[in-house]
Amino acid sequence: MVNFVLQNEDEVIQKLTDRIESLAQKAIADNGVFRVGLSGGSVINYLCRAIPAIKTDLAKWRLFFCDERFVPENDSDSTFGAYKVALLPVTDLKEEQFIKINTNLTLEECAKDYEEKILKEFQMEDGSVPVFDLLLLGMGPDGHTCSLFPGHGLLNETRRLIAPIDDSPKPPPKRVTMTFPLINNANCCMFAICGAGKAAIVERIFVNKELLPTGLVAPKNGNLVCIFDQAAGKSIGANN
Repeated sequence: MVNFVLQNEDEVIQKLTDRIESLAQKAIADNGVFRVGLSGGSVINYLCRAIPAIKTDLAKWRLFFCDERFVPENDSDSTFGAYKVALLPVTDLKEEQFIKINTNLTLEECAKDYEEKILKEFQMEDGSVPVFDLLLLGMGPDGHTCSLFPGHGLLNETRRLIAPIDDSPKPPPKRVTMTFPLINNANCCMFAICGAGKAAIVERIFVNKELLPTGLVAPKNGNLVCIFDQAAGKSIGANN
């Protein structure tokens, strides 16, 4: 695990930009494609500032969602919808590069369909676990990440890579989410966390090691990167 504690949000964005650029260039050089998972919430704002500044062949990117709300993409709660409005107009990314959920299905079918789409993109069979180049994760004030909430049964999911949730304590209640078998198989998981409002939960998880969902993110290869601003990460000792 590598921690960066920087002065302000602008420095966090710059570090995020640099780290994503490095991973994208390596993945494209090695495999001809960069497969990255996106999150919602504040992560959208950070990435819509970072990605346009990245020097890479964006045509080689394939973009997935660490979780997604089970709503139409023109709904204000849609994570893809937010990226479509804020990111596509300022980059050369195309809508077809995003692997999206199908809300015309039932919630259960939607989760299964999204897992199948992911496996197809990785050219893998059912039962395999893809290795994402990067998952860009967020953390809620309760310590949740993706749509994996404290005390929820999905924290113990071992079989499904993508699971439905219809009782999210944070609206909207219906979502699909990556589970820990998929999350922790990624080559790199990265958090960017800013603001004094996150300081207490950062200390609980990253200093006191409380096993809330964010604290369960532990990539098998150990490549976990956490980028904090000073306000959020005041309790953290930085590696760099």
